[in-house]
Amino acid sequence: MTVTRATRSTRPARSARLTGSGGEQALAILGPQATALVKELDRIFTGWGLADGAEEISAPPLFPVTDLEKFDVYTNFPHLAWVAGSLELTGDQFKPVEGRFGPGAVTEARYGLPHATCYGAYLFHEGGQVADDSLVTLVNRCFRNEDHYSGLRRLASFQMREIVALGSFDHTQEVLARFTGRIQSFAAALGIELGREAAGDPFFRNDSGRALMQKLSPVKYEFQYGDLAIASVNTHRNFFGERCSIRLDSGEHAYTSCVAFGLERWLAVLTEHFDGNLGAALDAVRTAAQGTQAPAAAPPS
Repeated sequence: MTVTRATRSTRPARSARLTGSGGEQALAILGPQATALVKELDRIFTGWGLADGAEEISAPPLFPVTDLEKFDVYTNFPHLAWVAGSLELTGDQFKPVEGRFGPGAVTEARYGLPHATCYGAYLFHEGGQVADDSLVTLVNRCFRNEDHYSGLRRLASFQMREIVALGSFDHTQEVLARFTGRIQSFAAALGIELGREAAGDPFFRNDSGRALMQKLSPVKYEFQYGDLAIASVNTHRNFFGERCSIRLDSGEHAYTSCVAFGLERWLAVLTEHFDGNLGAALDAVRTAAQGTQAPAAAPPS
């Protein structure tokens, strides 16, 4: 008896399936190759943080509205906000009509979906004390109610890896300087040209003192591939330290900064740069990472 071995389809593998309400392509289901590439990117960015001594934490994909309100999320970013409430279980209101629930079908929304990952770091340390050179890293789902969506470049839900510095102001700036160099070196090794553009930070919109500081010295830089920001470095001064009562040994409120990587946006750029060959992109990412490995942090004395 002759046994024949099944052969795999020669059709190109689908990298992602886009879906969304009302025909919008707002959400992405990543295929196997795209998932492998995103995981490898996240492993590399996480490794940079861990090598610097960062501790990894995990945060939930939603927070009480009362927590996010501490950061003026609903004052400064109301256009991006998504909130979540349970269904009103009366009559037939819990049944969707034409793919949606009406206003009366949802109870009060007491939870909010974050549009940035770093909130979890500040809420974790809320009311606590940190060393002058604290560093944490975390990844989370972020949610943004955009006015339009554009494939992997702009999604309603995406993954963001962050490295967050808490401590002295000098520490927060040293971390941003180191990661700026790593991002630029990594992109250059991949053959990707990134611009570095100063940007404003709406966190300081309602604080005249910090708003003035922002005008004098930019607090946010975005690394852009064309018009798409795929990473950023951000100075918050002591905004989050004050809002979450995070203090240093001296009693002063902690300063913070963060480095952010939009993983699906990196995937979009690499897909374009390597003409859809995600296998070649994955190999290139692994090779580039070898030349940008951060030196291991010195053990504590």
